[in-house]
Amino acid sequence: MDASGKKTAVVTGAGSGIGRSVALALAGAGWSVAVAGRRGEPLRETAAAAAADRPGADVLCVPADVSDPDDVAALFAAVRERYGRLDLLFNNAGTFGPGGVPLEDLPYEAWRSVVDVNLTGAFLCAQAAFRQMKEQDPQGGRIINNGSISAHVPRPHSIAYTATKHAVTGLTKSLSLDGRPYRIACGQIDIGNAATETTERMQQGILQANGQLAVEPVMDAADVARTVLHMAELPLEANVQFATVMATAMPYIGRG
Repeated sequence: MDASGKKTAVVTGAGSGIGRSVALALAGAGWSVAVAGRRGEPLRETAAAAAADRPGADVLCVPADVSDPDDVAALFAAVRERYGRLDLLFNNAGTFGPGGVPLEDLPYEAWRSVVDVNLTGAFLCAQAAFRQMKEQDPQGGRIINNGSISAHVPRPHSIAYTATKHAVTGLTKSLSLDGRPYRIACGQIDIGNAATETTERMQQGILQANGQLAVEPVMDAADVARTVLHMAELPLEANVQFATVMATAMPYIGRG
């Protein structure tokens, strides 16, 4: 907890979608929340929504590119200066990359961009959070990585996204192991078809493994946020290692 007695969280990719929903859930539950993303205006919109839901909500906006080591260092320095400690990182920032591009046509630059954000960015933020959680007193904290159900099974034409999300699972497991001596817990939430800007195309028809186009059901991102909040508020002696939250009728079980 910080000097005011609130727990403190960092949420990346907090300017929209799942990141915004999780930031609002944490702020609504009384957490101090630092919201990070590439653009400042969406972050300020998240902060305004948090204040509307809970007057007096403490939300710190820090524009940052998670794939830039200097930006990540500045983000966590700002959190340390403002709050003095860090209890939670929700490692959420990510990009799908160009949609519908066959593997053989995927440009190197597109591959590299997805890897830089989804994997390197997740590592840089986890590393910075790990350092702070290890050094602070009382020691410890929690990291929750956004894996996606693509950490388990791919969609057609999604090799960069799928490869990075499989890698996030390895990141989660390594963080869990390396964090044990320092009371640092790490879990992963794998999300399927939360209703965000990214999933709008699913409601118009998206390519399936059998080559057909099909409309897929979605769920409210607030349902994801409630799950993250539950994971976040467990005592450090308990951890949800992996959780899957998905639209009930989406083609995942039995996909392909």
